Amino acid sequence: MQEIPIKAVAAQNFYVIINEQICSINIYTRGNYLYFDLAVNNASITRCTICRNIAKLVKQDYLGFNQNFIFLDTQGETDPFYTGLGTRYKLFYLDAEENAIFLEKTN
Repeated sequence: MQEIPIKAVAAQNFYVIINEQICSINIYTRGNYLYFDLAVNNASITRCTICRNIAKLVKQDYLGFNQNFIFLDTQGETDPFYTGLGTRYKLFYLDAEENAIFLEKTN
């Protein structure tokens, strides 16, 4: 697992290069929920995914992207809220092998 640095702000958009793929990540608040968008090499992978604690953000393999992202509450088991991003709520990237193991354990 690789931690992706994020900030404790209500909305953020940034790029990260993972496995030679340019990933555009958008994390934003709507109402009481935090949402996640991901585009890889300009192809939309997922949009408006509600962020939950230890739940995969990419719901299915798409366009060869068999990796994933998850949020982890480091102090409990609550869903992420923007004020704790980067400290209490951390965003992690899972490579293909880690994603497969994660799917086995959660199904």
